[in-house]
Amino acid sequence: MDEPKQAVTFRAIGTIHSPFKNIEGMPIQPVGAQGIKGTIEIAAEYADGLKDLEGFSHVILIYWFHLSPGYSLRVKPFLDIQERGVFATRAPQRPNAIGISAVRLIRVEGCLLEIEDVDIADGTPLLDIKPYIPEFDALKADRIGWFFGKIDKANTQKADGRFKK
Repeated sequence: MDEPKQAVTFRAIGTIHSPFKNIEGMPIQPVGAQGIKGTIEIAAEYADGLKDLEGFSHVILIYWFHLSPGYSLRVKPFLDIQERGVFATRAPQRPNAIGISAVRLIRVEGCLLEIEDVDIADGTPLLDIKPYIPEFDALKADRIGWFFGKIDKANTQKADGRFKK
């Protein structure tokens, strides 16, 4: 039975800045972005929410893939040449273009966060931040689907133009 589609509204809490002005050539996952620095500007109205964040070495960023044009239910992901269902990929061309990345938190100074291991385009709207806690977030997986045998490519694979506006 189909449920009615409900509109959901988000407000950006800040903007992610990185060296990547274009999608092409960007790392496709944080593992391929080791040492790449960036910053996050948090809107002043959310500054109080940053209290105690500096106690964490890593944070999970939830953001909007603002450069992704629409969506496709079947995509060819960066680590494969075969078409896959979008929900079995991390491709940005999704019905709700929401991305996640776990990055190293270097410093919090006022409304500015310095981060590292950034695989995100410059100017990306930030929706939320959550502390990374290994005991909660690093789960042992029994299977990783079609990614099996391809994970090592994530260190060197770069984005191309397949998912841009």
